[in-house]
Amino acid sequence: MPRIGLISDTHGLLRPEAVAFLRGSDRIVHAGDIGDAGVLGELNALAPVTAVRGNNDNGPWAAAIAETEVLQVEEVFIYVLHDLAELDLDPVAAGFQVVVSGHSHKPSVTERNGVLYVNPGSSGPRRFKLPIAVAELEVAGPSVKAKLVELDLA
Repeated sequence: MPRIGLISDTHGLLRPEAVAFLRGSDRIVHAGDIGDAGVLGELNALAPVTAVRGNNDNGPWAAAIAETEVLQVEEVFIYVLHDLAELDLDPVAAGFQVVVSGHSHKPSVTERNGVLYVNPGSSGPRRFKLPIAVAELEVAGPSVKAKLVELDLA
């Protein structure tokens, strides 16, 4: 059963607690506002990474990162973008079972019309009183489950 680690809004800060959670993932998805190419390098040392560019990802290092990505894990199709408000397709009609986004820093898992919408929240610098969080997807053939995890910061 493949485990997909989800992370977003690191803003250049890859916390050791997030690394510990992501260790053992078969793939990692970063939903943007990466903040620094070094974050992707560290994540790639754990598992293959699919990343999208967030609104704060600027400069030459970020130019090659796409604004959206599509990922297939077993029979599950996943659409990744940074800001859910910029979703410009119908996931149901396009055949996606999961949409992963970031941007809001608010971790959430919701289901609408059979599509799972997952925002792992922010695992970077704390914003307001929002939790520091990550998430994971567990895929088994055509089925997928999402789990949010608030990081216990030392």
